Amino acid sequence: MTGPRSPEIRISDADRERAAERLNRAMAEGRISVDELQERLSVVYGARFGSDLLPVLSDLPGDPLNLSADVLATPVGPPTVLRGGVGGVKRRGDWVVPARLRVQTSFGAVLLDFCDARLPMPVVEVELELGAGSARVLVPENATADVDGLVSQYGSVRSKVPGRSVHGRPHFRIYGRTAAGSVTVRTRYTFAGRHF
Repeated sequence: MTGPRSPEIRISDADRERAAERLNRAMAEGRISVDELQERLSVVYGARFGSDLLPVLSDLPGDPLNLSADVLATPVGPPTVLRGGVGGVKRRGDWVVPARLRVQTSFGAVLLDFCDARLPMPVVEVELELGAGSARVLVPENATADVDGLVSQYGSVRSKVPGRSVHGRPHFRIYGRTAAGSVTVRTRYTFAGRHF
């Protein structure tokens, strides 16, 4: 014999926003149409309980009731574009990281050091469009990085940090392509007071 069911907890505005972000990502990936997006968003913004979200999220990847920010947070809006020529691209030190970043180079090395940067968003998307030249992406000690969408035609892709997002830690989605050259994602090394 089972006891009485405990009442379902109401969802918050933040939960609704994260569910809406998942739907926007699904539309950007071609999983649902613009019309479907509008229909589903009306359900999301009218939802009171997690179970109300099941009909609009259950056919999308991931647990429909997992409303952790790390799983659902998806950067929106146009990316900030960094273009480099022969000299490549370098960003390090104290800089404000946009939610979406696109790096385009034909030749030259790329260094993106996020260790001392300000990360206003829990998830950062980094799109690499590289010709010849290697790229180093340095992330904070507790960060995670998904590199599954990154392809190197004549080179290698190496990540030395966990790929799965963890609640409360910065997460990087790194994708795109490089024609020739390696891409390495790791934490920063410190030796004799110097970082590299």
